[in-house]
Amino acid sequence: MMTEGFTIRNTTAADWHEVRELRLEMLRDTPLGFGETFDAALAHDEAEWAMRGARGTNEHSIVVVAITPSGRWVGTMGGYIPDEATGPLLVGVYVAPDFRGGVAGVTDALLSRIEDWARTESGGLTLHVHEHNDRARAAYERRGFAATGVTEPYVLDPTTRELEMVKQLPTP
Repeated sequence: MMTEGFTIRNTTAADWHEVRELRLEMLRDTPLGFGETFDAALAHDEAEWAMRGARGTNEHSIVVVAITPSGRWVGTMGGYIPDEATGPLLVGVYVAPDFRGGVAGVTDALLSRIEDWARTESGGLTLHVHEHNDRARAAYERRGFAATGVTEPYVLDPTTRELEMVKQLPTP
């Protein structure tokens, strides 16, 4: 899918190098946004990165990326089904700082692709966001997600919480 200034597509195992570089950028930029440390990610081998890239083409999961015409990866989002009760779960959300905001359109384009996938799996989309990640929480609220009141300890610092948010997805 081509939009204004970037293309959205699913990742593949062959994208392992770009998947790795974008993940490291994500962890440097917003460490509390993810359940992995920079050092842990740095230690992964090529096979791990290829497996992560392949998630874009696996059954019942998706990973999409936004790529500029110059080839720069500027955003990504993923989704998978952890269990039937949870249904589609939005994960790995990142947009490079210079592509954030409504004008750029990267977040909306990526999320639209994830929502299209989630509709094929269920009628809703769930996510977990760190309680101190106000920017992300506000962005999700603007896009129709609502807090459920359910929280869980943040895996890297159990003294803080992740908040569950859900969006009901009307069928087209």
